[in-house]
Amino acid sequence: MTPIKKDPNSQANHLVFTTTHTDINLTLSFPTSSLSGDVTLTLKATEDTLEDVVLDTSYLDVKSVCVDGDKATFDVSERVEPYGSAVTINTGKEVKEGQCVKVKISYGTTDKCTALQWMTPEQTSNKKHPYMFSQCQAIHARSLYPCQDTPAVKSPFDIKIRSPLPVLTSGLPTGTHEFIAGKSKDEAGTLAYTSHQPIPIPSYLFAIASGDIASASIGPRSLVYTGPEELLACKTELEGDMERFMEAAESLVYPYPWTTYNVLILPPSFPYGGMENPTHTFATPTIISGDKSNIDVIAHELSHSWSGNLVSNASWEHFWLNEGWTTYLERRIGGILHGDKEFHFSAIIGWKALKESVQLYGEDHGFTKLVVDLEGKDPDDAFSSIPYEKGFNFLFFLDRVVGRAKWDKFIPHYFKKFHQKSLTSEDFKSTLLEFFASDAEASAALEKEVDWEKWFHAPGLPPKPDFDTSLADVCYNLADKWQGLNTDSSPSGGWTPGPKDIESWTSGQIVVFLEKITDFEKPLKTELVETMINQYGFMKSKNAEILSRMLIVGLKAKDPKLFQPAAEALGNWGRMKFVRPLYRLLNECDRELAVKTFNTHINFYHPICRDAVKKDLKLD
Repeated sequence: MTPIKKDPNSQANHLVFTTTHTDINLTLSFPTSSLSGDVTLTLKATEDTLEDVVLDTSYLDVKSVCVDGDKATFDVSERVEPYGSAVTINTGKEVKEGQCVKVKISYGTTDKCTALQWMTPEQTSNKKHPYMFSQCQAIHARSLYPCQDTPAVKSPFDIKIRSPLPVLTSGLPTGTHEFIAGKSKDEAGTLAYTSHQPIPIPSYLFAIASGDIASASIGPRSLVYTGPEELLACKTELEGDMERFMEAAESLVYPYPWTTYNVLILPPSFPYGGMENPTHTFATPTIISGDKSNIDVIAHELSHSWSGNLVSNASWEHFWLNEGWTTYLERRIGGILHGDKEFHFSAIIGWKALKESVQLYGEDHGFTKLVVDLEGKDPDDAFSSIPYEKGFNFLFFLDRVVGRAKWDKFIPHYFKKFHQKSLTSEDFKSTLLEFFASDAEASAALEKEVDWEKWFHAPGLPPKPDFDTSLADVCYNLADKWQGLNTDSSPSGGWTPGPKDIESWTSGQIVVFLEKITDFEKPLKTELVETMINQYGFMKSKNAEILSRMLIVGLKAKDPKLFQPAAEALGNWGRMKFVRPLYRLLNECDRELAVKTFNTHINFYHPICRDAVKKDLKLD
C-alpha cells in the first residue's frame, strides 16, 4: 500500500498527527440556528515531532482549547477559499511517535455554516416543529466541528447532542438523558441523545438530524425514520425490500458489519438522492413514489456500507473509488434480485447521465477524468455523475476482461484488504494486479486490455460497453416513432401516439424513453410536447424521475406552457439531480423567471445546492 499523501483539500497536518478517537458534545439551539459545545480529538503522532497541531475549521467560533487538560494557545488563520481557516494549536511539548495527545476545543457554529440546514416549522410538512440536518460531504464537516477534514483519517466517535426534539446521528443510539437543572438556558427543555460509532469513520460521515421524527420497522435489521405524517407511506414503500438488498450485498462482499441499517427520509430540500451516513442513511423524499420504482437509491446507499464507509478514497481526487464501486455493487444487487438484464438497463440510464456530464464540462475538461486534480479546487465543483458512471464503466470493463467468476472472487478480497482503510487509485491498481498475478490467463488479459494511464487520466467518455438493450429496445423504438413525427416524415403504418404505447411499461422504461427524446438533435416541437403530455399523462406523475424528465423535454422545446410548472417543481425539490438541470434550462428559456424562482426559494435550498445554483445562474 502506497503511503498516504497530503490531502490537497485539507489544511490539517494529518501526516504528522492522526485522529484515533472523536468525542463530540453539543447543544442544539433552534432559536439561534446553532450548535455549541466542544469536541475532543485524540491525536496520535506518526513521528517524533515538535510541530503544532493544525486542524480544519470553516466559519466556526473557536472559544478555547485545552491540550491534555491544560489550557493551550491557538491561532485561527485568515480564511482561504474554499478550505476555511486553519486553527493551529500549540501542544507545548515534543510528542513522541505513537504518543497521543487529547485536544479539547470549545466552539460554536455560525450562520455561515455550510454543513447544516435549519428549517422553520413553516418549511416542514406538518408545520409544527423546526428541523435541522447536516450534510458534510465533501469538505463541510469543518464548518460543523474542528477536525482533520480528510477521508484519509478515520476514527471511532462518541456523540452527545442536546436537543428539544429527537436526534439521529451516524452512530448507534446508546440512550437519552434528562436535562439537569442549573444548566444554561439553551439546554432548558432538552434531552441529551447519546450514540457511539465503534467503527472508525472519516469526518465527512459524521451526521446529525433533529426534528419531529418518528420510526417504524422495515426489516429485521432496519428502521425507517421520517415525519409522523409520512411514516406509513415510507414504511409501505421500503418494507420487504430492505433485507433482500442487504442479503444480496452480503453475497457479493461479506456480512454487513454496522449492526443495523436504517433510513431517514428527510424534508425535500435535501440536496442528494441519499447520503450514506453509517447506520442511518439520509435520503430524499423523492424516492417515495408509491410504486417502489425509485428505491434503488437505497441499494446504492447500502452498498456504501462497504464502498466508501469501510473502504474509502484517500482524498476526493480518487472519489471514483467510493462511487464507481458503489454504483457497480448497486447494479449487481439489482441483477441478483431482478435478473442481469436489469443490471444492463440501469447501466444504460447511467451512460446517459455520464454523457450529459461530459458534455456539460466539455470533453477535454479535467473534471471528466477518473482521477482528478483538486489542488486549490473545491471538490463540490467536481461533483457530477462522472465518478459514479465512469468509475462503474471501468469496473464493468475489468469484470469482463477477467471474467465474472474470477472477478467475483476479487470483490471480497479487495474489501477485506482495505477494511477500515483509505486508499488511492494506485493502491487499487496494484491490488488488482497482485491478486491476478498467479492466474496466467487473467494476468495476460489485464496486461493486454487495460490502458491504466488512459482510464485514470484521459478526459472525456470511456469506450461504450456493448450493453444488453433488451429492456430498452421498446423505449428506443417508440422514441424513433416520435423522431419521425418531429422530422415531418410519416411513420410507418400511419402511427399516432396513444396511451397504449406505454401501458405495460415500468417507470424506468419511461425514463429511458424520455431521455432518448432529450437526445434528439432537434428538440421536440412544442405541439408534440403537448401531444405527449395529453396522451401519456407524464405531467400528472408523482414520480420525480418521470416528471423532471418531462419538464426537461418541454424546456428543451422552449414550450412556454412548461415554464411555470418547472418553476413550481423547483419550489418543491431540493435534490440537485433535478434542480440544477431544470434551472439551467429555465434560465435559457426565461431568465427572469429562473432568477425570480431561485430568489423566492433560496432559503428552502440546502447551502450546497444554493451555492451550486448560484454558479449555474451566474449570480455570484
